[in-house]
Amino acid sequence: MSKTYNIAVLKGDGIGPEVTDAAVKVLQATQDAAGIKLNFLYGEAGYHCIAKYGTNMPKETIAMLKKTDACLKGPMTTPEEPGAPVSAAVQIRKTFNLYANVRPCRTYPNVEALKHDIDLVVVRENTEGMYSGVEYEVSPGVGVAMRIITREASLRVAEYAFKLAEKRRKHLTYVHKGNILRLTDGIFKDAVKATAQRHPNVTVDDIHIDAAAMHLIKKPETFDVIVTTNLFGDVLSDEAAQVTGSLGLAAGANIGGTYGMFEPVHGSAPKYTGMNRVNPTATILAAQMMLDYLGEKEAAGKIEEAVLAVLREGKVRTADLGGSSTTSEMTDAIVTKIR
Repeated sequence: MSKTYNIAVLKGDGIGPEVTDAAVKVLQATQDAAGIKLNFLYGEAGYHCIAKYGTNMPKETIAMLKKTDACLKGPMTTPEEPGAPVSAAVQIRKTFNLYANVRPCRTYPNVEALKHDIDLVVVRENTEGMYSGVEYEVSPGVGVAMRIITREASLRVAEYAFKLAEKRRKHLTYVHKGNILRLTDGIFKDAVKATAQRHPNVTVDDIHIDAAAMHLIKKPETFDVIVTTNLFGDVLSDEAAQVTGSLGLAAGANIGGTYGMFEPVHGSAPKYTGMNRVNPTATILAAQMMLDYLGEKEAAGKIEEAVLAVLREGKVRTADLGGSSTTSEMTDAIVTKIR
């Protein structure tokens, strides 16, 4: 008898509805092929909600998320004005304590990348750091932002990263700026070192954030699992995605103890809204990560193989991959490969 999962779907802003619909279409094909049942529950979230609700994450949506097993979230526009609501993603991460942001970056067939053999994962602490959102103006023209780092959160994300490294090539690199941010990054570094004692089979090294950004260009194939604090991880994961070819192929997971939220790494790209031209693959791969998180390895594998098959053929390619195929054409090509 097939297992049923309740999946929250937040379409978001800009191109969000297009790429999210694409991922749902792929999921619908996958559930039939893999013998599982997905019950999709749709909620409102994003910039377009602010005028109506005064927030980009209505309480009704939060209540709906609590009734689901996982969330597929489309890209959303975040207002940048002081005093505006923090991003919907940050609110979900904090509400459900989704402490680990996980972004795989690998080379794909027929996709131009700096190197042909890149296969790394950036694990980013997801609940504090510069994303704590604590900032204030101490005097006119002088602002202060709080970088909050705790041992508890650092230990938690380090443990996740070490366990992931054990399943991969058993190599972990922790990234920091401890020579400048001696207290906060000192707490993070000490937590990683303490965690390393429980995982003696993992080779550990560390690197400063500026050098890490350079080495991702110079020798990205040498990285396996990278673990770092919130802002550093945000920057490095976007860089790694571009090094491996395109943000249109980059998916991310937000993992906590009891819940997971999955999303493309790219933004809402409002100038392309409704044009049926963006690459839906990142959101489709986010859906694949969601199935993997739910323990449906076979179903997740079907999506991954379908994406790889389409890329290998190279017949259907969106603009970011050097082609002229539409969003719907890319989606349909992946659907037809699901067996």
